[in-house]
Amino acid sequence: MIRIGQGFDVHQFEEGRPLIIGGITIPHEKGLTGHSDADVLLHTVTDAALGAIGEGDIGRHFPDTDEAFKDADSAILLQKVWEIVESKGYRLGNVDCTIMAQRPKMAPHIETIRARIAELLKADVSQVNVKATTTEKLGFVGREEGIASMATILLLKD
Repeated sequence: MIRIGQGFDVHQFEEGRPLIIGGITIPHEKGLTGHSDADVLLHTVTDAALGAIGEGDIGRHFPDTDEAFKDADSAILLQKVWEIVESKGYRLGNVDCTIMAQRPKMAPHIETIRARIAELLKADVSQVNVKATTTEKLGFVGREEGIASMATILLLKD
């Protein structure tokens, strides 16, 4: 049996916060704003996994109204969701992710991000694809107001 899920997320830039994308800290003058660590990429992977198993979204499981999740590490949130995925008998087929950012350049960090996501999903790095694009200076991403991300995941059940 196979299940497919997709995720999409957006966070705006904020002064004084680290920029965390895909479970790693990326050097940049601004971070992303959010109730948790605002890891836009891990949020999309989490939402994609939840969608594939029909379990709602990240906000349902980790609401931004709950102080327990204030500044939460999104890697831990993804691990908790992955435990649910595994408890239902699924494993990763593959996940394909896109980061939309005008700046900073993501290319130097892609392989480290892939490895971190693979680790979190208990998978081989070959099952994780991460790519990045700009929006050709169009929209909020192009104006460098924030970063968006999307992911599609395929889960397999033996």
